Amino acid sequence: MTASPAKDRTVPVLALAFAAVALLGAMAPGWLVFLMQISLANGLVVLGVMVQMRAGLVSFGQGLYFCLGSYAAGMAGSFFGITDAFVLLLLGILVSVAVAAVLGLQMARYREIFFAMLSLAFSMVLYGLLVKAEVLGSTDGFNVPNATFLGYAPSGDDLQLAAFLLTCVICFALAVAIHAYLHATMGYIGDAIRQNEVRVEFLGVSVERAIHLKYVIAAAISGIGGVLTAIAVGHVDPGLAYWTTSGEFVFVALLGGTGNIAAPFIGAFVLEFVRTYAFEYSPETWQMVLGATMLAVILFLPGGLWSLTKKWSRARERRES
Repeated sequence: MTASPAKDRTVPVLALAFAAVALLGAMAPGWLVFLMQISLANGLVVLGVMVQMRAGLVSFGQGLYFCLGSYAAGMAGSFFGITDAFVLLLLGILVSVAVAAVLGLQMARYREIFFAMLSLAFSMVLYGLLVKAEVLGSTDGFNVPNATFLGYAPSGDDLQLAAFLLTCVICFALAVAIHAYLHATMGYIGDAIRQNEVRVEFLGVSVERAIHLKYVIAAAISGIGGVLTAIAVGHVDPGLAYWTTSGEFVFVALLGGTGNIAAPFIGAFVLEFVRTYAFEYSPETWQMVLGATMLAVILFLPGGLWSLTKKWSRARERRES
């Protein structure tokens, strides 16, 4: 059951959470800032996956738009000398939305495994093209010039902090926007499509148009995540579109859950920290650790990590009653 607007504290809690993350980034060592920045950027892509999952669609090709956003930023900086972060973000959105608007016309006709496999196929087509593109560095990719911010060109730790704070602001703004969308008519239509799309059609709503819109929205968010990743890492390569990258986004969506817009970011943070420490302390078996973590979540928390909040809420209500 969805909380009423009067009881919905998602936005103020998000504001406090992102403010705390930003404050931590201002004081944390560089490696931790980088880890949090990558987690936030990946969380945006997973947020796009979640938007589609709310409509019963699982995209195994979200790396397509993650890669397009990254390459749009990288090519603009390397070949055209465009380094302003805000311009790069706009370019990433435009490229991702333009491609999604076209491919979405076909994607909106498919459901279930056919949707998943077709999305994966489109992503792998991009991967194959980039691998063969020697001008773009082929399998090695190419480096991305340092970003600037409205004429301000920081370097070193200042550059990392500026990029991190920008990532925090963008993630918060998009999380609030998607929260509003999911609680609007078009957002609820996604839930209705997942349950019974035939009835949605009888109500006079075009299911294909609704899915097409969600597909484009998810692409735009993923493109932004790609741009932020390119700025943070300073390098792009075809692996951004590879199937393992897209699979990881689905992994995080399942890990965090789909019950709240905060879940993708929680899942992304948990994955990055588990992977980092698993690789440090068990470099030979770190993938086994990730697999065991996912298996534990599926067995004990089938609704993802976010389902813990519901259990805590029910336990508190029982104590109060």
